[in-house]
Amino acid sequence: MVQEGIDMAAKMPDERGHFGEYGGMFVPEPLVPALQEIQRELEICLQDDDFLQEYHELLREYVGRPTPLSYARRLSEELGINVWLKREDLNHTGAHKINNAIGQVLLARRMGKSKIIAETGAGQHGVATATVCAHFGLSCRVFMGEEDIARQRLNVFRMELLGAEVVPVSSGSKTLKDATNEAIRTWVSCVEDSYYIIGSAVGPHPYPKMVREFQAIIGKEARRQFQEKNNGADPELVIACVGGGSNAIGIFHEFLESSSRLVGLEAGGLGLESGEHAATITAGEFGVLHGSASLLIQDSNGQVVLPHSISAGLDYPGIGPEHAYLKKIGRVRYVPVTDAQALDAFQWLTQKEGILPALETSHALAYLKSFDHGLSEGESVIVCVSGRGDKDVHTIADYLGKDLK
Repeated sequence: MVQEGIDMAAKMPDERGHFGEYGGMFVPEPLVPALQEIQRELEICLQDDDFLQEYHELLREYVGRPTPLSYARRLSEELGINVWLKREDLNHTGAHKINNAIGQVLLARRMGKSKIIAETGAGQHGVATATVCAHFGLSCRVFMGEEDIARQRLNVFRMELLGAEVVPVSSGSKTLKDATNEAIRTWVSCVEDSYYIIGSAVGPHPYPKMVREFQAIIGKEARRQFQEKNNGADPELVIACVGGGSNAIGIFHEFLESSSRLVGLEAGGLGLESGEHAATITAGEFGVLHGSASLLIQDSNGQVVLPHSISAGLDYPGIGPEHAYLKKIGRVRYVPVTDAQALDAFQWLTQKEGILPALETSHALAYLKSFDHGLSEGESVIVCVSGRGDKDVHTIADYLGKDLK
């Protein structure tokens, strides 16, 4: 079933935007023409040499790609394996999010849209979108939950410095799910001159496919770089954190037909038994959220349960539909990591390698430190370092009882 599923995955999504039973376009009627227009323009752009040339030139000259694949010597010595870090934290703005923001802003400009709408959780997608909008002189409104605003004060200020309007969202859990709700409501009212940039591999078709295509540069670079350093071989393991799923699908996609094991680490929060988590794939069930069918954390009545994670970028109650499909066919394994395990891994990498990873990335690192990763001595793993941890310093200080005021 796995191989058959992988062969099918190479052709997905289908024309309706489905990855097996997941995906699709479940949206209010006024949004259907807008999404169809985006779908048409996206397919043209992905085959347009001029569009692709401009996209890759911006990645090279503005973002700073390719990002390094760095050997983590001290981690490798401690674990007895070869640990390689794909350094998305070294991108301009400090995370992988700008890969997608550039692609979608270029698409929006091609469509004649002058106003950009976005949502953000940890703030990295908001910062990336605000940055690209400033570069091109476009207006930018970013919706962000009040809880995330409090946790990510630095990124809020960065967005404002870049000229974006940060719109606080006070409904629900005041986090990413609610910010996405408000962004979609706003977009419905102004689709004629506005474009909505979704930052993760979620939402209605064609967004999951589009985000994957713009983030696939991560895996393409990482595989080429690893093979150049290892006589054409592939790593035994590739790991990444998973919230909505953009950095993970970005690095996994290139390795789907390889022999590498793929593991996504999601937010286990305070533990599955506590109910305070965002382990959507591990504990979720089929449902529809934000225009897409996928796995959701739900109660017995089918109502979405508020997620929890110490990481603002992982506390989303859903998951990208392609990840749900890859879980179903058994190609990718998904494992929950608790807040405590992620914080332990954060300090581990910081003190061993002098790299401050984002709390999101720290969930992936925890798989090597706190779990049976299944690697034998001398085997190799690539870790997607999705972003840097400057934004999380206040959260970590609070957890450790340090006063930074």
